[in-house]
Amino acid sequence: MTAEVIVDIAHSEVDKIFEYRAIDGVAAGSQVKVPFGGRVVDGFVMRLKEGSDFDAAKLKSILSAVDGIPALNGECLRLVDEIAARYHCPKALVLRLFLPGEMRKGTVRELFKNVAVFEREIEISSRAKAQAAVLAHMKEKGREDYTLLREKFGQAAAELVKKGALRVEKERVNRSPYAALAAGGAEHPLTPAQQSAVEAVKNSHKTVQLLHGVTGSGKTEIYLTLIAEALRQGKSAIFLVPEIALTPQMFKQLRARFGESAAILHSGLSAGEKFDEWWRLRTGEAKIAIGARSAVFAPVENVGVIVMDEEHDQSYASESNPRYRTVEIAKFRAAYNGCKLVLGSATPSVETYLKAKEGEYGLLELPERIHARPMPEIVIADMRREVRRGNNTAFSAALREELADCLEKGKQAIIFINRRGFAQSVICRECGYVAKCASCDVSLTYHSEEDCLKCHYCGAQYHMLSACPECGSIHLNYTGTGTQKVVGELKKMYPSARILRMDNDTTSGKEGHYKILKAFAERRADILVGTQMVAKGHDFPAVTLVGILDADMSLHFSDYRSGERTFQLVTQVSGRSGRAEERGKVVLQTYDPENYILRFAVENDYKGFFEHEISLRKATAFPPFARIVRVMISSEDDKKALDALKEIWFSLQALYEKEREEFLFFNKMRSPVKRIQNKFRYQVLMRIKSDKLLSEIYDRSLPHASRDVLVYVEEDPNNLS
Repeated sequence: MTAEVIVDIAHSEVDKIFEYRAIDGVAAGSQVKVPFGGRVVDGFVMRLKEGSDFDAAKLKSILSAVDGIPALNGECLRLVDEIAARYHCPKALVLRLFLPGEMRKGTVRELFKNVAVFEREIEISSRAKAQAAVLAHMKEKGREDYTLLREKFGQAAAELVKKGALRVEKERVNRSPYAALAAGGAEHPLTPAQQSAVEAVKNSHKTVQLLHGVTGSGKTEIYLTLIAEALRQGKSAIFLVPEIALTPQMFKQLRARFGESAAILHSGLSAGEKFDEWWRLRTGEAKIAIGARSAVFAPVENVGVIVMDEEHDQSYASESNPRYRTVEIAKFRAAYNGCKLVLGSATPSVETYLKAKEGEYGLLELPERIHARPMPEIVIADMRREVRRGNNTAFSAALREELADCLEKGKQAIIFINRRGFAQSVICRECGYVAKCASCDVSLTYHSEEDCLKCHYCGAQYHMLSACPECGSIHLNYTGTGTQKVVGELKKMYPSARILRMDNDTTSGKEGHYKILKAFAERRADILVGTQMVAKGHDFPAVTLVGILDADMSLHFSDYRSGERTFQLVTQVSGRSGRAEERGKVVLQTYDPENYILRFAVENDYKGFFEHEISLRKATAFPPFARIVRVMISSEDDKKALDALKEIWFSLQALYEKEREEFLFFNKMRSPVKRIQNKFRYQVLMRIKSDKLLSEIYDRSLPHASRDVLVYVEEDPNNLS
């Protein structure tokens, strides 16, 4: 028997099948060790076959295989081929998406403990009181951790094992994340609107269903009902959320409803926890995989439903190789398993909503909140007037007044500012010097708690300046407002208020997000200040006020999606207010109160926004009516990056000349952020009419990568900087 193996080396030169003689215990999907180029490397068996295309006598043999169930099932192996072909990347790189890194490297395995089990009654000497105590204890308990038993009773436990009264067996230990989460939550009866949506999903002939429901309309209960239905049919489910911040909260609901059937997958888990959760899914012990983007590769079989909550979120697009779109992977898995993919959002992406309107996807709409609760009242605060009145704080008079009222009533508030740190940049008043990162072409952000400057691109930290390094002036200005500065101002205005901050600086560690959200949910804080982590998915009944600072921060970026993102962010964060009996209020602070995007958000008018935006995109031939493709070139050597840019440019220019009618835009340039992590960056930017040329763009660009030059292709990139 011959095994076709992909070696675990992510390089285009070895991105092909190698044949080896199979050994006993090897199956398609098995993780193996094979001889390769004078060394032993890891590999994966893609398939087994009779005979070989080569001289069988010259075939080397697989050296060993990981015992037990093959790491990858048939569906995963099919998906590896699909992703590698679609995104033009080595299969070894794709295979890594399906396995926890430590498992792939063999640095983490199952954890076992020794357990003592009561076997039989025996005669014990009256002098062996300790043994008698152990026997009595074990007759009552039946089984107990052998190490603990030895600690309690010493050598007497071992003596009883020797005499056959007890036996010791190995038991697998499950390193369960969030082990304290309770199981056994009640199933909530569905409203007629929810029940109608569930039936529509089940009965539709369309694989993909868009659930467009306003914030607080009860989308989560629909997801849980569909998952329960899948489990009743003996199937499994995948539940995707956009951020780790949402994972523990949703996992809590799944664990409450489905107990140990739910397993969580995300990058914040320890190696052991990640391995055990993955293994529970692979063996079928757990049936529901929940997690952020990477959970779409969960090793579940016979999938009955896939849910992608907050489908519009840009974090569903991978920004490292392979640069996949989660929705494309989810569609493949839904088609493979013959199940439904449910995309949920209060603010669907323009592309998704257009597909639903045109009939490619099913469209289910929930235009009202559960139990007809009113949407929050949104008040616009014109910050231009505030400045004219001499108010130089981050808070308008309207927001200060509403905050005071909220705190007096014993309610909770969320303050949203989509920038962490204290100040966006530090500038010298005398000469205009701006503190910049030595490795990146970006300004540094001041963090007051650590009294340091940080680069938000590469993570480097610098001592805070005491004087300008250019002119020596001590007159330094802090520009822009971040979460730390907002918290400082709130503490001065409301000294007795309990305040929590939630951003990348406060949520490190597996339970960073969970602890903050849990404390706020338990009313151990009055105000939660945060970045976009607080903007979506959370349900806090006591929150009656949301303050949005710098609402138009993202409105004027040179990006065709800036209006869409602003509308989504404002709508999502507004939706955290008034989710219980009392109507909520939102104070939206802006320097551009007449802007049409903000007006649509204030009216909670998604359809009005969509019609305006889709008309604009059509008139200007931007996605979804065209594709933006960017070829990125980066290197620590500026000349090598520039040389690669020229080679790629000439190759693509030949394509441009041949297929000029397909191109709407074609140019080469430095990247807007010219350097990140000491790598110089160049790009070829294209706007093309369709997918027709995509494959050829990859083929003409990627071969110019080298050991010193990174080249990759991005389709409709989230960030053009």
